[in-house]
Amino acid sequence: MSTLALHGGPPVKTTPFATGRRFGDEELQQLREALEQNTLFYWYGKKVSGFCEKLAGIYGMPYCAAASSGTAAIHTAVGALGIGPGDEVITTPITDMGTVIGILYEGATPVFADLDPHTYNPDPLSIEANITDKTKAIVVVHLAGNPADMGAILDIAQRHDLKVIEDCAQSWLSYYKGRLAGTFGDFGCFSTNEFKHISTGDGGAVLTRDELLYRKALMFADKNYDRIGGMTIRNCETLAPNYRMTELQGAVGIAQLDKLAAICARRNELGDRITREISGLPGVHPPKVLEGCKSSYWFYMMRIDESQAGVDAQGFADALQAEGIPAGKGYIPTCVYEYPLFRGAYPKGLCPVAEEILETCVKFTISQFWTDDDASDIVAAIRKVAGWYGGKA
Repeated sequence: MSTLALHGGPPVKTTPFATGRRFGDEELQQLREALEQNTLFYWYGKKVSGFCEKLAGIYGMPYCAAASSGTAAIHTAVGALGIGPGDEVITTPITDMGTVIGILYEGATPVFADLDPHTYNPDPLSIEANITDKTKAIVVVHLAGNPADMGAILDIAQRHDLKVIEDCAQSWLSYYKGRLAGTFGDFGCFSTNEFKHISTGDGGAVLTRDELLYRKALMFADKNYDRIGGMTIRNCETLAPNYRMTELQGAVGIAQLDKLAAICARRNELGDRITREISGLPGVHPPKVLEGCKSSYWFYMMRIDESQAGVDAQGFADALQAEGIPAGKGYIPTCVYEYPLFRGAYPKGLCPVAEEILETCVKFTISQFWTDDDASDIVAAIRKVAGWYGGKA
């Protein structure tokens, strides 16, 4: 067994990971057309509406409203559903703060369900156990591009008369049993910030099948302007923010959507390949994608069982770093409910599986620009580290 780079041996990865240009002539052409309109306001130009029409078409949904970010998209969905003070919304403890910001801004209470230990997505049994007479909705996070168990979650929602919001910020073109994540709930919410599969710098969108919810979403994201009905904001019944997308974002978004299928297909190919080639290593547990589903791998996160692997997650990540693989322990520092913002509101141990996931996971990014050799180097590094420590367990 080759000595770990951490202990002075030669590293596996000796060449840089392949990179590429995310933006090109297609985006420049769209931006030029946007500027030539002589307006950058979303309701007067054609780029934001074109972005929404294209996105809705890709997902087979009748309605799409743009927003200024993925966080804004989720807040728009919460606001459009009329969720407010005294209401409870069940969601996941391993996520970006953007998932819960809208819940908090509307005065509702986030309730955290525990996770499946292998998919890192909400455990339907925990969701149902957390339902009370105050529960109004479930915000389902499809973490890292891996679709959650929407069949079980929708069954729970229907039996308890709950609304469902899908947080698809990390899960562009992910499929649950042949159907796109984001098309199951009352709203599917998406992000186009710098770090997602496609980018407009910042931006977001909501998809829905319900015309009334669509109109409410349009108004909520636009200070309650009813532009379809004549731009009236007098006698507002509720407070609404300004989450408008600009024509420049919409223009870049149109060009980016043309690249989306290829981006996600490549990420799926790379992620699935890594899983195939590291499966069976003692103490190394790849992320589980449910039968008949497809992940678009916004990142790759595996778990390390120290008792079998002979090393903990931090040690495994450190060893991969030394081998030239930019891996790290965990995804976020702690579960969301442990943040100082919530001090005293939720007990540690509230979601034991989620807490254990963060303590035992190793994460690295995936890029659609990687070559097959890059993927081979990652697999070789994981196998090298696992073999070194596993032989000493």
